[in-house]
Amino acid sequence: MELITETAALEAACARLAALPFVTVDTEFMRETTYYSKLCLIQMAGPGDDGVLVDPLAPEIDLSPFLRLMTDERVVKVFHSARQDVEIVWNIGAVIPTPLFDTQIAAMVCGYGDSVSYEQLANDLARARIDKSSRFTDWSRRPLSDDQIAYALSDVTHLVSVYERLREELDSTGRTSWLDDEMRILTSEATYRNDPDLAWTRLSGRMRKPREIAVLMEVAAWREREAQSRNVPRSRVLKDEAVIDVATSAPRSVEALGRLRTIPNGFERSRTGADILQAVERGLARAPDTVPVPGRTRGGRGGGATVELLKVLLRAVAENERVAPKVIASVDDLEAIAESDTADVPALSGWRRGLFGEKALALKAGALGLSIENGRVVTSERPT
Repeated sequence: MELITETAALEAACARLAALPFVTVDTEFMRETTYYSKLCLIQMAGPGDDGVLVDPLAPEIDLSPFLRLMTDERVVKVFHSARQDVEIVWNIGAVIPTPLFDTQIAAMVCGYGDSVSYEQLANDLARARIDKSSRFTDWSRRPLSDDQIAYALSDVTHLVSVYERLREELDSTGRTSWLDDEMRILTSEATYRNDPDLAWTRLSGRMRKPREIAVLMEVAAWREREAQSRNVPRSRVLKDEAVIDVATSAPRSVEALGRLRTIPNGFERSRTGADILQAVERGLARAPDTVPVPGRTRGGRGGGATVELLKVLLRAVAENERVAPKVIASVDDLEAIAESDTADVPALSGWRRGLFGEKALALKAGALGLSIENGRVVTSERPT
């Protein structure tokens, strides 16, 4: 297998693949020392195609033909666990592969459990064994070894059969449309824009004081911009626990910053230390109406017990329908339903409402009962 290193060869390969109904795609990348993933290899295959390996690190290659293929509406782009791969395509070309099919999500809809691995699907649906020994090798080094090439190709060649089998099952069960919501999220540009002003949401946890949240918003946004501009991991700028420490203590002097246990010795007197103190001041000066109101803790007045019952119901429905629970409803959905029958959550709309949402509301209203028969949870209607 030749590794494509020139634009002309890539153009020819993409033209060949564009004539197929679908193309399987995967990438190998490195992210240990950078904010943005460093793309090291692109793999593609399709029905009746032996597969293509593309070297994006080659100095003489222009990836434009690949990006055009990714946006060719005539060709379905098939990924397994697509989010990171799609993010890479977005970062290198500001395009999102469409139409898109994620075999991990499709497998969840088909009853293969939460976050099923590619290796399992390849084994179950393509009768193939994947040698994972090359997974964590350095993909930026050249030349690639024979084992790396074989592993990289297996990530897309067996995916052809996996996709075909899952597509058949979805069509036969009438569940193809169940993937629509997830595909909309994966193909939304907003999914891949790391907005510094939203970085605080990853760390807010149980913070309830508006003052702490205000400081967290500013410090987290500063760290995100710094990591992006320097192209380094967030932790290289400031570790998560240090960001949280700064938000809760709000130091206003070099000495106060230096007293925090998560701040390295001498760090407080650096340029970065000064930037942190400025971010703290911006947080403390924030207008109250720009600080999100902390949500009240769910579970009051018996809500916690209701959520636990809804979890049991969710597992029962998922087992009965052979669908991964994660696809039907999240814990946040269940907590919201426990609080309100009209909660604006996916579990109360579309196919999820018919499958689970109506039962959840009936359980809350006392019109549905749960019991155990032969070791399985079953539902039964109850008079109200």
